[in-house]
Amino acid sequence: MSEFKQLSRSVKGLTVLVTGAASGMGRATALVFAAEGANVAVTDLTAEGTQAVAEEIKARGGTAKAWTLDVARPDDIIKVVNEAAAAFGSLDIIINNAGLSLRAAIDADGYEAAWDKALAVMLTAHPRIIRAALPHLRKSKNPRIVNIASTEALGATATNSPYAAAKGGVTSLTRALAVELGREGITVNCICPGPIRSAITERISEEHKTIYAKRRTALGRYGDPEEVAHMTLSLCLPAASFLTGAVIPVDGGLMARNA
Repeated sequence: MSEFKQLSRSVKGLTVLVTGAASGMGRATALVFAAEGANVAVTDLTAEGTQAVAEEIKARGGTAKAWTLDVARPDDIIKVVNEAAAAFGSLDIIINNAGLSLRAAIDADGYEAAWDKALAVMLTAHPRIIRAALPHLRKSKNPRIVNIASTEALGATATNSPYAAAKGGVTSLTRALAVELGREGITVNCICPGPIRSAITERISEEHKTIYAKRRTALGRYGDPEEVAHMTLSLCLPAASFLTGAVIPVDGGLMARNA
């Protein structure tokens, strides 16, 4: 019988960079990692939003710094990634969470603009961030990448093809990079959130949230951002070293339910 290995379940002292961290799942992810002792690079579009989350983390006794980052700007990505690694002395974990809400029918006048924006922010940005981070991740003893996609990548909604295509691309990118980087010990996984209370869904009334959740999910409710954040954390633990290339729905049983 082989000796039992006590694997670490702590991210204390590791550095995580979270995109889209000013609200919703990104904010929850930043707070959850900070609560577990990680150094958090909080990034998002606005200085006000990122600073507010960084200050919230510090008020709770955590460690964080804020950066303004438009993930559609390649030069900004390189600058922020390198600054974050320098500020904390390492960069161990990348959480590609930044996203946006847009819909466009295939025959709409604004379809191509919606398509370009969706792919720039929710797909093309991911490999750019990963490429910028790779020199730092290769120095880490716990290199982790988690891409946040959506159940829209697994089963789409009408007039939402730019979003669905971007998120579907994220799942394929995740698998491809898991294979490519696996021999270096860098794990790459993907989470597909379902109906979550976030900035994207806040415009939906509580009545319609309830109707949808009871009709479509096994648990009969919307999820909270923290419930996604804790799954993200789990994928980044040192103990999760043999999990890579996974696409995990965090959706209350949305994809499991047939009727």
